[in-house]
Amino acid sequence: MRAVGLADCELSLTLTSDRVIRRLNRDFRGIDAATDVLSFSQIEQAGAAPLDPRSVKNSPGLPVGDVVISIDTAIRDAREFRVSPASRLRRLLIHGFLHLIGYDHERSASDARRMFARERTLAVKIGEGGVVGSRRTPGDRRKPKTAGRRESPR
Repeated sequence: MRAVGLADCELSLTLTSDRVIRRLNRDFRGIDAATDVLSFSQIEQAGAAPLDPRSVKNSPGLPVGDVVISIDTAIRDAREFRVSPASRLRRLLIHGFLHLIGYDHERSASDARRMFARERTLAVKIGEGGVVGSRRTPGDRRKPKTAGRRESPR
């Protein structure tokens, strides 16, 4: 979070199973399928997720939200993409975090390009520049977004 100027904010991360993430995806998005990551924005609860990610200000203790990652899917993806599970998990965390602060690849093609470019930039900043599989579409609190290219591309 330091890489985007939000070092004092808080983030909740949950690693879970395909079974649990499928239930969350069904309950919050109406999609009865497992996915790799869901994001639940706490900022969004006050209205809507910010349209401009730069509008999120670093504030001590500000909860930006929750990122839920399926460890089952992350491990399968890591094998498929020929990267380490740790690399895949970091990439999913970056993607989910970007959703929390207002990025959304599902709004338009230009928003998708902007989000994926930011994802790549952050991956390089934290040492994950060579990770593949970054164009998977992950996940928010009221309306979670998902990265499930297999089950539910959004």
